[in-house]
Amino acid sequence: MPLSPRIQARGIQLLLGRMMTRVHKDLRFTDVPKRTEALLVETGAGAVPCTVYRPPTDAGTAGTPAPVYVNFHGGGFVVGRPEQDDHICRYIAATAGCVVINVDYAIAPQRPFPVAVTQAYDVTAWVAENGSAHGWDGSRLAVGGHSAGGNLTAAVCRMARDSGTFSPRLQILDSAPLDQLADPATKRSLIAKPLLGPQLMRVFTAAYTPDPADRGDPLVSPALADDLAGLPPALVITAENDRLRDEGDAYAKALEAAGVPVAHRVFRAVDHYFTHTGPVAEGKAAIDVMATAVRVALSD
Repeated sequence: MPLSPRIQARGIQLLLGRMMTRVHKDLRFTDVPKRTEALLVETGAGAVPCTVYRPPTDAGTAGTPAPVYVNFHGGGFVVGRPEQDDHICRYIAATAGCVVINVDYAIAPQRPFPVAVTQAYDVTAWVAENGSAHGWDGSRLAVGGHSAGGNLTAAVCRMARDSGTFSPRLQILDSAPLDQLADPATKRSLIAKPLLGPQLMRVFTAAYTPDPADRGDPLVSPALADDLAGLPPALVITAENDRLRDEGDAYAKALEAAGVPVAHRVFRAVDHYFTHTGPVAEGKAAIDVMATAVRVALSD
């Protein structure tokens, strides 16, 4: 008898959890100082631990609070390892001169959709509203993430647009799964053995959305939405050999067609997760593109 998706997902947590904290040694930016503190944010789906990264100086000008970037890590909605993005968070904090909030949202199968979306949105809304008490400027806010974190970024921006509670100046979608309805076997790669295999992707999807009816929800599959106008400006990063490349490329075009300002970068000859495992030159270039985009978007 085949194992249930829930049991398979728990196995993946055990097998991949520690592995996903490993970042290529030349992508760790050990020359960039790290100033962090712990933060716990109450949300409609429970308390969410966050790590706050402070820039080398807290403001571009004396007495002015720094802007803020909210980061959501990847892991297929199943692996909860926010520390995998330590190198990205510290680089963005230093290069963009902003505070970075790295969010440790709840994972499936223990807590499936919509828990992670609720937590991601509520944390971001809290960050936007409570900057004065914590030393950042919540009115100058950007949000982004890798893989599953990019999916949550798109959901947060959609909810922010619809509610009118806050307005991110930028969303970063790095190698994000944006169509959870399509069979992963139909998502092609240019290489024989890409990092993401169809069965692994099916396990992730089944764990995160055990009810198949949820998979067409725009908060789960942003690429299936037909009302993209009014979303924040976007930086969309895709990897040439990634199975998720086509849906990322298509989403960038759809955003642009809806009148959303879009910068789209396709990094050649790399696969999913290259911003963590390399190749180093391409990984560093992509992270620098992110940091530069944040700095420009959040500057006055």
